Amino acid sequence: MATFLYKLGKLAFRRRHFVALIWVALLTLAGVGAASAPTAASSSFSIPGTEAQKAFDLLEKRAPEAGADGASARVVFKAPDGEKVTDPANKAEIVKTVGALRTGSDHVARADDPFRAKTVSKDGSTAYASVSYKVTSMELTDEDRDALEKTTDKARESGLTVEVGGDALQAMPETGSTEIIGIAVAAVVLVITFGSLIAAGLPLLTALIGVGIGVSSITALANALDLGTTTSTLAMMIGLAVGIDYALFIVSRYRGELAEGRDREEAAGRAVGTAGSAVVFAGLTVVIALVGLAVVNIPMLTKMGFAAAGTVVIAVLIALTLIPALLGYAGRRVMPMGEKSRLFGGKKAARAEGEPDSGGEKPDSGGEKPNMGTRWARFVVRRPVAVLLVGIVGLGAAAIPVSQLELGLPDDGAQPTSTTQRKAYDLVSDGFGPGFNGPLMVVGDLRGAEDPKAAAGEITKTISKLDDVSTVAPPMFNEALDTAIISVVPSSKPSGIETEDLVHSIRGTGAEITSDTGAEIMVTGTTAMNIDVSQKLNDALLPYLALVVGLAFLLLIVVFRSVLVPLKAALGFLLSVLAALGAVVAVFQWGWLGSLFGVEQTGPIMSMMPIFMVGVVFGLAMDYEVFLVTRMREAYVHGERPGQAVVTGFRHGARVVSAAAVIMIAVFAGFIGSSEQMVKMIGFGLAIAVFFDAFVVRMALVPAVLALLGDKAWWLPKWLDRALPNVDVEGEGLRTAVEKEAGREADAEREPVRV
Repeated sequence: MATFLYKLGKLAFRRRHFVALIWVALLTLAGVGAASAPTAASSSFSIPGTEAQKAFDLLEKRAPEAGADGASARVVFKAPDGEKVTDPANKAEIVKTVGALRTGSDHVARADDPFRAKTVSKDGSTAYASVSYKVTSMELTDEDRDALEKTTDKARESGLTVEVGGDALQAMPETGSTEIIGIAVAAVVLVITFGSLIAAGLPLLTALIGVGIGVSSITALANALDLGTTTSTLAMMIGLAVGIDYALFIVSRYRGELAEGRDREEAAGRAVGTAGSAVVFAGLTVVIALVGLAVVNIPMLTKMGFAAAGTVVIAVLIALTLIPALLGYAGRRVMPMGEKSRLFGGKKAARAEGEPDSGGEKPDSGGEKPNMGTRWARFVVRRPVAVLLVGIVGLGAAAIPVSQLELGLPDDGAQPTSTTQRKAYDLVSDGFGPGFNGPLMVVGDLRGAEDPKAAAGEITKTISKLDDVSTVAPPMFNEALDTAIISVVPSSKPSGIETEDLVHSIRGTGAEITSDTGAEIMVTGTTAMNIDVSQKLNDALLPYLALVVGLAFLLLIVVFRSVLVPLKAALGFLLSVLAALGAVVAVFQWGWLGSLFGVEQTGPIMSMMPIFMVGVVFGLAMDYEVFLVTRMREAYVHGERPGQAVVTGFRHGARVVSAAAVIMIAVFAGFIGSSEQMVKMIGFGLAIAVFFDAFVVRMALVPAVLALLGDKAWWLPKWLDRALPNVDVEGEGLRTAVEKEAGREADAEREPVRV
C-alpha cells in the first residue's frame, strides 16, 4: 500500500492542475446540486420493532383522521396577575385565538377550545389549547410555523401571557458563535505547529472543501434518499475534525521529509506513502464505527452514520490527492521541519528544535535540545508503573459517576429558559402538574372484544388504579369502533423515572386485560416513544460495541502485526469513554459546573449518548493510536530497542498528535454553545472524550504499557503472521523500492570507463 500511495502522491504533485480542477469541479457540482435540489420533505422519525411504533402504525391504518404521529402544539394562556382566564375579556380573546389557529394552516387537523376540553387550571389562572397537525413536525413548512407564531403574538397584545410548547416549533438548533471560535482555535494551533500561515492554511482549506462537498451532497440527495435536516450535523462535526487532522499529518510528514534534504516531489510522495497509509487505516476505523450505527436499527441514526462516513471517505481522498497537489502550488512557502517563515521569527536551522531524522536514529551528540515529546517519552519509559497507575486511577475516578447514569430523551423542560417551549412547559407544570407536559396515549385494539365500549371502559378503569396516574380521559373511538384512544396523564414529568415505570406498568396489565376483555393495548405518544428509543439503544450497545471493536481490532492486527498492541488500544479506549461518560453525568445530570457550560436544567442523559460516543470516539481514538504507534512500529522494525522505539515515535509524532487533539477538542467544544441541550451534550461529551483519550490514554498509558511489554508488545504468532496481508504501513517496502529505483537510475547514468 505504501508504494501505491507513494506513486499517487507524486502523481498528484506533478499533475496538480488536473487534481485541483477535479476537486473544484466536485465542490461546484455538489453546491449546484444542493442549491437546485427540491426542499426535502423531512423524513418521519420511526423506530421499527417498538410497541410505540406499532401503535402509531395501527392508528395510521384504522384511524388516520386522528393524526397520532402528527405534529402538535400546546398554546398556553396565563391571565395577568389578579385576573382569571375565565374572565369575559380573556375568555373571548382565547376563543378568538383558537379559531385563528384552526384556520391559520391547511395542515391543522384540529385546535381544541380549552373551555370545552376542560383544560383550565383549578385556580383559573392558566389554560391551554392543544393543536394537532396532519403531518409530522419535520414536514411542517415555515409558513405553518409563521402562522402559529403570528397568531400567538397577536394574542399577547391583549395582555395575556401566551407561550407555545410541543414539537410544532421544532427547528434546527443554533450553535452560536462558539463553533466559529472552535475553528479559529484550530487555525491558531496549526499556525503554532507549523510556524507558517501557508502550511497552517492547507489543512483548514482542504477540511472546509471536504465538508462542503459532503454536506452539499447530503443536501442534494436529501429528498431522494429521505434524509432529515439533522443528517448533516454529524457529518459536518466529524468531517471538519478528521479533515483537519488527516491533512495535518500529511503536511507534517512532508515537512519532515524536506528536512531530510529530499526534493519537494519526492517528499510529497514519501509523505503520502507513509503518513498516508496511516490516514487510510485511521479513516477505515472511523468509517467502521459510523457505518456500524446501522446495528441499532433506527433509520435516522443509520442515515446520520452513513452520511458522516461518506464525509470521512472524502476527507481521506482529499488528504491523499489534494494535499500533495496544493503542496506543489505552495512551493518553497511550505518550509522544512524546524524552519519558520519570516513572520514567525525567520528561518532557523532545521535542527533548532531537536527535530530528528525520519529514519528513527538517535539524535547525535551535537548538543541538540530534545523536544517536549522526547522528554516526556523518556520520563514514561523510566517510570512506566507510576505513570500507568496515575492514569488508570485518574480515569477510574472520572468514570465513577457512570454508576448513577440515567438515560432518557430530553423534553421541553431541558430547553433554555429563554425559549417559548420552556416557558410553556413551566406554565403547564405550575398550573396543572408536570405530567400534563407528556401525556401517554394508550391504544386499544378492540377487534377481539365482544363489547368494544365495555372493553374500553375496563381498560380505563384498570389504568386509573395504577400508581403515578393523575387523570385518565374517556376513550375516543374510530368510526369502526374497533380502536380506542385513551389519554393518560402521569403525575410525574415526562423524563422522570416514575413515568417510565408507569409505561411499563400499563404494558404489564396487557395480558390481564386481554384475558378479561379480548382487547389488546399498546402505549405510545412522544413520551412512550422516547422510552422505547432509550431501551432499543441500550439493547444495541453491547452488539454494537462487539462489532465495531471486533472489526477494528482485526484491522489493527493487520496494521501493527501484533496482538497485544490492538488489545491495549481497545482497552484504553473503553477506559477513556467511561471517564468521558462520567464527566457528562457529573455536568448534565448532577449539575456540577453546569452554569459554566450553560446547563439550565439537569436531567437524564440523552439515551443515544453512550452508543454515539462509542461510535465516534472509537474511530477518532484509533486515529491517534495509528498515527502515534505506527512511528514506534517503524522505528522498531528498523532495528531500535523497544524503549528507544517509543521515544522515537514520540519525538516524531507527539507534537502533531497533540495539535490534532487540541484541534478536534476545539471543533467539538464549539458545539457546546448550541441552544439545543442534545447538541450541547454531544459537543461536551466528544470534546472531553478526545481529551481523555489523546492526552491520558495515548500520551501516557500507551507508552507506559509498551515500555513494560518490551519486545512482547510486537509478538505475533507465526501462523497468523503468514496469514495476514502485508500492508507495509511502516514503509519498509517503499524504502526498498525507492532505493532500487535510485540504484537503477544511477546505473543508467554511469558511463563505461575504458581501461
